[in-house]
Amino acid sequence: MIKIDKLSLQRGGVFLLEEADLTLFPGQKVAIVGANGAGKSSLFSLILGQLANDAGSIDLPSSWRISHMAQEVSETHRSAVDYVLDGDQKLRAIQSRLAEAEESHNMDAIAKLHAELDTIDGYQASNRAEKLLHGLGFQQADLSRPVSTFSGGWRIRLNLAQALMSPADLLLLDEPTNHLDLDATLWLEKWLIEFTGTLLFISHDRDFIDNVANHIVHFEHKKLRLYSGSYSAFERQRAERLAQQQVAFEKQQQRIAEIGDFVRRFRAKASKAKQAQSRLKELERMEQIAPAHVDSPFNFEFPESENLSSPLLVLKNAVLGYPERSILEQVKLSILPGSRFGLLGHNGAGKSTLIKSLTGQLSLCAGERHEGKHLSVGYFAQHQLEALDMNASPILHVQRLSPDAREQDIRNFLGGFGFQGDDALSEVKRFSGGQKARLALALIAWRKPNLLLLDEPTNHLDLEMRHALTMALQVFSGAVIIVSHDRHLLKNTVDQFLLVDQGRVSEFDGSLAEYEQWLLQPRKAATTDTDSLPASNNKQSANNKQSAEEKKNQKRLEAEKRQRLSPLKKQLAKLETKMSSLQVDLKQLEETLSAPEIYEEAHKNKLKDTLEQQSNTQKELDDIETQWFELSEELEHLEAN
Repeated sequence: MIKIDKLSLQRGGVFLLEEADLTLFPGQKVAIVGANGAGKSSLFSLILGQLANDAGSIDLPSSWRISHMAQEVSETHRSAVDYVLDGDQKLRAIQSRLAEAEESHNMDAIAKLHAELDTIDGYQASNRAEKLLHGLGFQQADLSRPVSTFSGGWRIRLNLAQALMSPADLLLLDEPTNHLDLDATLWLEKWLIEFTGTLLFISHDRDFIDNVANHIVHFEHKKLRLYSGSYSAFERQRAERLAQQQVAFEKQQQRIAEIGDFVRRFRAKASKAKQAQSRLKELERMEQIAPAHVDSPFNFEFPESENLSSPLLVLKNAVLGYPERSILEQVKLSILPGSRFGLLGHNGAGKSTLIKSLTGQLSLCAGERHEGKHLSVGYFAQHQLEALDMNASPILHVQRLSPDAREQDIRNFLGGFGFQGDDALSEVKRFSGGQKARLALALIAWRKPNLLLLDEPTNHLDLEMRHALTMALQVFSGAVIIVSHDRHLLKNTVDQFLLVDQGRVSEFDGSLAEYEQWLLQPRKAATTDTDSLPASNNKQSANNKQSAEEKKNQKRLEAEKRQRLSPLKKQLAKLETKMSSLQVDLKQLEETLSAPEIYEEAHKNKLKDTLEQQSNTQKELDDIETQWFELSEELEHLEAN
């Protein structure tokens, strides 16, 4: 078991833990939660021996094998599958000794080492590594790609796969779902549920925690408090301990009463019927939310747009994609005020392409796009974090949007997003990923949009901010379209789902649980082959003779297929070359920015230009990688048919 006794830890002169106690038993699956900066990652570093505690002790069995998910990936030209196999250090050690024995022709050693490989199931290691990579969203073509050609988010996935590859009695995972889509998140969830060792993980995805964890450890007032059950159970138990919780409930009850009064007064009036139904949906969603986090530093809303059009945006028989190839065909979508869509679909199916086409950033290949007269779009995507001015403060960002706004009004607004006091005046370059994401959301809210297009908005956000975002979206009267792997956010903010699959966008008439079952169907179909057929059928198939005409026709079809695939393969090769070039450029820019002299006053202009080049290069790389993955998906689909 893991035994923490009177543990104290300080970082930067500030105590994160003071005389904290905790006991965890083998086989428990424990989610570590708490405010940003509370010390969650530092606890992992203590367990790994990377940090020394100031007082007390932390003990665990010396025989335990520990695996952890690294947060950074060093530059390496090893292939993705080799990198993942490196996670099994015992396997690699045996393979190294075996190579030496074979080189020296030591037959006894060779025989013993092959027996050791068989004992640890080493002959199936490559298959296990490939399954891990496929489960986390990598395509077959990715397995041989050098690690250095992947972007930061995909490298984190490689780190996760490497951690899962390592045989472990104790598995430590820090934000494992941060860069995963919903498909990969569901796969990881199932893998961890079946894991038989002790699991400690840090996560801000409450549905993921609910489904995986059977215990919660909460960092609270420099102590570690253990709760039994899921995150939802933890919230209920904690709410009972907080006297202030009643204040939050009273506010929620007041809102429920206001909605009820509105519905009673206007339900019968035709002109107000839609608004009444909208309020009822808001009430339904609100009741699904767990009790508010009374000590949350976040409390904001998306201000209402003064003007509204109906419809806000329409796509009619639209073909979406790029000049050289289309991704989605015959898209018909009408977005009305109050529409709330969640986008579902496999990785690379075209969800981001649809979002970009709705924003107008991506021109239609064909068809029509009609904007309402008063359309105001608020678009959130991960690349917008890099578009922030790294040398400007949150206040300055808002002032640039509204030069005449009073500073106190701006401060009050930013305070709801957690930028209070000196944080509102700090330069963005000092911010964490979560702070940048909060600022990007704040800038969207300030513009008063009536259509929110959110592509993975919860990446980098902690549980408190996710909760605040959920509450803000619930009372937003405009339209919302969300791509997210956070099922709790989807379940509590959208009314219907759209499925992006096989080049089409259609309504998915089902729940997220039913979508999870739908995800399994293609995999089952893919595993069906002639080996699963009765022997008599196999014999009959083998004995069937093709006529000369059939063979000729088959060859013609194969030639046509090769002709269709050839341009796609050439385009893939071009994209891979461009990615490699951009990786080199990005590395050179990062080396320039790592030199201390560039931050001197004399090099002020060079610093600004370099930062701009870095941002533009990263954005171009992200766009090309998106094209590469979507093109690979299309190629794989065509090859299978």
